[in-house]
Amino acid sequence: MSSVPAEPLLRLYNLQEQVSLDVDYIRQGAERAIPRCVKQAVSDSPLVGLEHLEVSVVSGSRLSEVHERFLDDSTATDVITFDYGEIIVSADMAQEKASGLGHSTEVELLLYVIHGLLHLGGFNDKSDMEFEEMSAIQERIWKDSR
Repeated sequence: MSSVPAEPLLRLYNLQEQVSLDVDYIRQGAERAIPRCVKQAVSDSPLVGLEHLEVSVVSGSRLSEVHERFLDDSTATDVITFDYGEIIVSADMAQEKASGLGHSTEVELLLYVIHGLLHLGGFNDKSDMEFEEMSAIQERIWKDSR
């Protein structure tokens, strides 16, 4: 019998104050998405063995700092995923993108979390084909997690 849980336990932190959020919506959606992402995960991916998963909602400027510091890229981004089980998402970028797509900031942030979970599950989006495959899985998991 394994001591590692079937799905990692979620810790969600809202570390920004610029965007008003329904954090419970994001938490509940992420908790429903985690087992679906684990099921999709490649067997030797980081997601399969994690006990805990930490998701932090931060400002766009903070995420840009993390992007520069750890990935040597100064451009703005929406989500960064670390293999040890940390996902960091930008509230500002989610708010901006959501308004153009006609859904809430919380929905956009949940999509970012699912995207990060899929990266932890062994998915990449570097090529157009990988991006399309990952986006389709992400959309399906989001719809199943509502």
